[in-house]
Amino acid sequence: MKIAMLGSGAAGSVFASYLRKGGADDIVLVDLYKAHMDKVAAEGMEFTDPTGTYHLDGFKTAYTADDIGVVDIAIIMVKATQTEGLLEKSKACIGPETVVVTLQNGLGNDEHVKKFVPADRILFGCGNMGTELAGPGKCVAKPLGGDNMYFGAAEKSELTTKAGNYLKECFDKGGLGAHFYEDVRPAVWKKATSNAGFNTVCAVLRMKVGEVAADPNGSALVWQVWKEAAAVSEALGIEGVWEFTVNNYDNLLAAISNYYPSMAQDMLLNDRQTEVTALTGAISDYGKKVGVPTPTCDVLTQVVKAIEANYDKQYFK
Repeated sequence: MKIAMLGSGAAGSVFASYLRKGGADDIVLVDLYKAHMDKVAAEGMEFTDPTGTYHLDGFKTAYTADDIGVVDIAIIMVKATQTEGLLEKSKACIGPETVVVTLQNGLGNDEHVKKFVPADRILFGCGNMGTELAGPGKCVAKPLGGDNMYFGAAEKSELTTKAGNYLKECFDKGGLGAHFYEDVRPAVWKKATSNAGFNTVCAVLRMKVGEVAADPNGSALVWQVWKEAAAVSEALGIEGVWEFTVNNYDNLLAAISNYYPSMAQDMLLNDRQTEVTALTGAISDYGKKVGVPTPTCDVLTQVVKAIEANYDKQYFK
């Protein structure tokens, strides 16, 4: 099946590498990062995960989706805030039988995709790992162990079933444990909850994951985010979020303790818009819908939005 990775930065490159390593033989990486696309096209991808470093050839690359042709599977891997703009620009590669897949961080990504394609052609889910783009043509995966890729259909159909089974097979053969769920919502909420805690708090405190975990006040903020998210998900009828978060804590620290999460990288290193609206912001929004208070998520979201709107005014020693 022909796959387009729409957004091939750190996470997109890692996911594409696992698919290529697992036998997917027709993958087009699409990204505006010209040096990265050119390097991969000319020399292949240097892919590192806990089992070693691999040289992967066979990728096609493009800067836009305009001329890559219609694909069987289009995987969205840009920031959640960029989804609708990307889909508007990528219509040329999305045909009447193309399955669109969002593996982006956060909550509500499938709702954005539904504005462009019907639910019976949508898969949504997430990866559960740290990722890094070490330079043009070089990506690094930091999986947590177990199933590190979760996805399911927004609405089950012959097309989503075929695409989902193919992706699972390639991810599994590539060494990334994947699960194709009948109902993926619990897995998405578990990942988004885990992500929202350290991602947002590390960004606001300007610290790495392990540094936040070691500080009593920083750690308390993370756990407050997690408690609020678990309460909201339970009100939505989604179970197991709190138990997963508690049981996964040690694995999370072991994998990414010495790591600035993506939101911290956006704020501290690149002065970019963050995905806060799909993390603590989304938890706040869902909380309002189900009548569950989310004071920590509310405040952290406001702080991040204020910072990202005023990068040029920040004071640093």
